[in-house]
Amino acid sequence: MQRIAITDKASAVVDQLKNQHGELIFHQSGGCCDGSAPMIFEKDDMYLDESDILLGNVNGVNFYMNQDQFEYWKHTHLTIDITEGRGASFSLEIPLGVRFIINSRLLTSEEQEYFNS
Repeated sequence: MQRIAITDKASAVVDQLKNQHGELIFHQSGGCCDGSAPMIFEKDDMYLDESDILLGNVNGVNFYMNQDQFEYWKHTHLTIDITEGRGASFSLEIPLGVRFIINSRLLTSEEQEYFNS
């Protein structure tokens, strides 16, 4: 059981970025504006510390979320998707004219029990 998933369209963009940049990571910081959107970086371009929580792996890319942001999202299942339009971040997909977004739903009772055990 996973807390995070990715759509086929978003996965295709991740594949394109992996071919271009190598190993990648997703990070969602919870800052203002685009800071609360999922961003993708080359693996060594993002400093992670004890405040970053690994939520899972999608399409071979680890997805981390800042602990403060996780407090808001801990009751949800997240799906990474893509939308047209440029974001204002340093995320690698921006030059492609698209940006990653998060769709969420509340965890089911079964999922909540699983993740809380």
